[in-house]
Amino acid sequence: MSKRKTARIHSITTLEELYSYCTTRFEKRQMSEMIDTDVRYTYGSFRKTCDSISQLLSRYGIGSSDRVVILSQNTPNWTVAFFSLVAFGRVAVPILPDSSANEISNILAHSGSKALFVSKRFLSRFTDEQLDKLNLVIDIETLDIIRRKREAFTCDGRPSVPGPDDMAAIIYTSGTTGNAKGVMLSHRNFCTNITISYHAHRTSKRDVWLSILPMPHTYELTIGVLYPMSVGGKVCYLQKPPTASVLLHALMTVRPTIMLSVPLIIEKMYKSSVVPSIEKSTVLRWMRDHTPWLLWKLVGKRLKKTFGGRIKFFGVGGAKLDSNVEAFLKRIHFHYAIGYGMTECAPLICTAGVKQTHVGTTGGAAYGVDVKLKDVDPATGEGEIIVKGNNVMMGYYKDPDRTASVFTSDGWFRTGDLATIDEKGRFSIRGRMGSVIIGPSGENIYPEEIEHVINDLEGVDESLVVDDDGKLVALVQLNKNVLDWDHASEEQFFERLQAQKEAVLRAVNKQVSRFSQISRVEIQKEPFSKTATQKIRRFLYKKSATQQNENPAGMPDEKQTPQPETPETKSEAPIEQPDTTPAALEEQEK
Repeated sequence: MSKRKTARIHSITTLEELYSYCTTRFEKRQMSEMIDTDVRYTYGSFRKTCDSISQLLSRYGIGSSDRVVILSQNTPNWTVAFFSLVAFGRVAVPILPDSSANEISNILAHSGSKALFVSKRFLSRFTDEQLDKLNLVIDIETLDIIRRKREAFTCDGRPSVPGPDDMAAIIYTSGTTGNAKGVMLSHRNFCTNITISYHAHRTSKRDVWLSILPMPHTYELTIGVLYPMSVGGKVCYLQKPPTASVLLHALMTVRPTIMLSVPLIIEKMYKSSVVPSIEKSTVLRWMRDHTPWLLWKLVGKRLKKTFGGRIKFFGVGGAKLDSNVEAFLKRIHFHYAIGYGMTECAPLICTAGVKQTHVGTTGGAAYGVDVKLKDVDPATGEGEIIVKGNNVMMGYYKDPDRTASVFTSDGWFRTGDLATIDEKGRFSIRGRMGSVIIGPSGENIYPEEIEHVINDLEGVDESLVVDDDGKLVALVQLNKNVLDWDHASEEQFFERLQAQKEAVLRAVNKQVSRFSQISRVEIQKEPFSKTATQKIRRFLYKKSATQQNENPAGMPDEKQTPQPETPETKSEAPIEQPDTTPAALEEQEK
């Protein structure tokens, strides 16, 4: 990239400037497309559409600083909706597609939104009363009007040119206790992250993104929507949920150079495809034991081919990546990168580009961001990560008390994450402050570390470790083929269930320290309740032994009192069917 273009990226401080720059500089280049459809935009046609929609909003009294909700699956028109708002001084309120009707109702009321962009498939989640209060409801797929308030046709919705510190979006998060927080992000917050992304991994107009993570998340929104625009890149979207066949077809059709993911996706691929394939093959096992370099070369070649053969940046964020999986990616020379962040920082805090990754760490402080540890324990070197920089949010919408609670007296943002830092400035996340369990002798026990051990066991899908009256209990969900719950009333099922519990208990306690020993294992029948970034909602499972024993399926107690809340670590990004991971596609199709 030329020095002039680099300087231009660094000088952009509002999304209006980004909009004007990219739609002028790259006017004739293709910006986005929905795979296997006619839905696509050049940068020039994108601008014409956004300008037209902005004028429509103005005619219905929706002007500068007014909030507008966006609820849709991923589509090029999601970006149209977003920029018809933020480029003209309005405020976008993106909502996750899997949000419940109750969550949507709360966000709509709390944000005070005046209009709605929505896919018709999600329209049923709104009541007629809610829709009647809105000035305008637009079908995001066709950009046609679905409903309008006739008295709102006043033509007085005046747009404005936003400033760097004006609010661009309110991103609602689930929060650790499930209590939604409206994170106010400014134009400067987003544009700072574009610069951070550029310094983490330089891209160009020749790069092609394949989007598989929800666009309302700052992880996908910033790095998967805004950053491509700054360099004139192209983003491709799936028109269907990412099942095995859909994703495999997309990878072969698009042959992306850049993808963003959450750890669960690559971890599932490793556990469900790579490891079983090696274990089932006498030849591959022999290669692993005698010529591992050759095995990893072959596996790496196959995996890269599955991704289309051009992948040069596979970003992983949203949670800590399993060290065994990361070591595997290193061995096969797969071009992965690591990031750490949260919605409140739009989202990047730490980054490790493709050439800077180090197993077990999340990289160093992002470009231009100050990151350090607070209240460091001299015995362990652990402290809370705190952040200061232009990436840090404006605050929580209509919630000054909560805002004040997450900032130190001298203006540092408290993440609520515990970490250590090595001599090269790389941070290693240990766990959430709210999830640390204090052992009988005062030891800090990090359930996430025990869970990584459990999750590596054969037959285990996911797990959660909780404190039950001073004892550690592992809640475990097994792979679908391990137990047949349709025969739960039979004696043989019970015997197998007990055998699975005992096997997990023995295997884990052989690998963990004395004070991290598990006292009991409970098998979950139903999937864990998760956040949108596919992290388990821990607060739902902090329950007594009596409650757990009365509820053998392991479902959360709806009457449980939530635990104290801290900001939730995230870099945004679930996938609708996390089993359907790229490397496992061919195996699953069989």
